Amino acid sequence: MFKRTLDALSISSILGIVLLLLVAIPVLSFVYANWATRLYRFGDLENIESHPVAIVFGAGVWDDGTPTPMLADRVLAGVALYQRGTVEKLLMSGDNRSPDYNEVDAMRRYAEARGVPREDIWLDRLGLSTYDTCVRAQREFGIDRAVLVTQRYHLPRAVYIARHLGIDAVGFGVPDWGVYTRSSMVSYSLREIPATLKAMVQVSRRSSGETRSEET
Repeated sequence: MFKRTLDALSISSILGIVLLLLVAIPVLSFVYANWATRLYRFGDLENIESHPVAIVFGAGVWDDGTPTPMLADRVLAGVALYQRGTVEKLLMSGDNRSPDYNEVDAMRRYAEARGVPREDIWLDRLGLSTYDTCVRAQREFGIDRAVLVTQRYHLPRAVYIARHLGIDAVGFGVPDWGVYTRSSMVSYSLREIPATLKAMVQVSRRSSGETRSEET
């Protein structure tokens, strides 16, 4: 009886530790990414030095093909950087895997309507995630220095990924809390916790793969 009780306590302790780690590791990763990128994230356009390009991340379009409010705000921020002369080009990166869903052309049209010439807008139709966008910006467009444009809740992860991939990136954070609904921001912010851990694993694996290739 006593042994069974000890065994039960041991199992409970192990389960408790496992559950604690499942919560603690993503949270600590999230906190670390925020701390590590703090010097590279800005909320004022005036504080951002000149860069060749701004990378604007996709954020969804409505059924009629127009940008969602979150995406529209990202594009407007990119346009503001362009109009100030802070950047020379805008890279619109989003999902356009199928003909009936097209983030990037919606982003392009929105920027063109606000005065950005078509020749200064680059399109990445396979920017399916934050990680994909950063990898493709470097690999397909030759970008090694950029301003990342997205909402503030998302910016630490984006900057963390880009800088760990070798892009000299800073970020402009578009206001979010108090702009979008509270329920949406709670959901988005909580989602960033596991997403940040995933991002760290992705860049670590990529770095390890490149190191092994160099050794062979």
